[in-house]
Amino acid sequence: MEGEKPTTLVCTVLAINHTNLCYRACAVCERTLPDNDPTSLCKFCNFNAFNSVSSASKRLFRVLISIASDTKVFTVICFDRMAKVIFGCSADQFFDFAKLHPFAAVSASRILEGEMFKMTLSKPKNGNAQHLRVVSVVPLRTGFQPAIETLRKLYGKRVGC
Repeated sequence: MEGEKPTTLVCTVLAINHTNLCYRACAVCERTLPDNDPTSLCKFCNFNAFNSVSSASKRLFRVLISIASDTKVFTVICFDRMAKVIFGCSADQFFDFAKLHPFAAVSASRILEGEMFKMTLSKPKNGNAQHLRVVSVVPLRTGFQPAIETLRKLYGKRVGC
C-alpha cells in the first residue's frame, strides 16, 4: 500500500489470531481499560456509580487477521465496527458465548479461513501502530454467514448472541 490514500483490494483470510480478539473499554468514551482488573473505571471521563449507563465497561473487537491479495500476504487489524461484520455480533456477545464454549475463538478462526472479502485498508493514524487498519469489509461469497451463525449451528445452542 503506497501513499496516504486507503486502498481497496480483494483478499482471502489466511488466519485470525484467536488468542486475544477483544479488549475492555469504557462504556462512555471507549478508552482502553486494563483487562487484568475488571473493577477498574475510566479515569478520563470520571465514570462513577452515580453517573452510570448500563455498565462501567464493555468489550470491543481488536482482531489481527492475516490476509492474502493477488500480490502480497500481510497482517491487518480489524477494529470493532468492521469485526462485527465478520463475527455477526458484538465483542461482549462473543465473549459471553466463548465463556460457555471455550473453543469458540479457535473455531471462529477456522470458520473464517479461506473466506474472501473486499477490504479497504488505510495506514494507521497512530505513528506507533504496526498494521494496516481495515476501514471497510464486504464479504464476497453469496452464502456468507457471520462466524457466530456457524458457531451457533456447530454448538447447537443459541446462547450469548
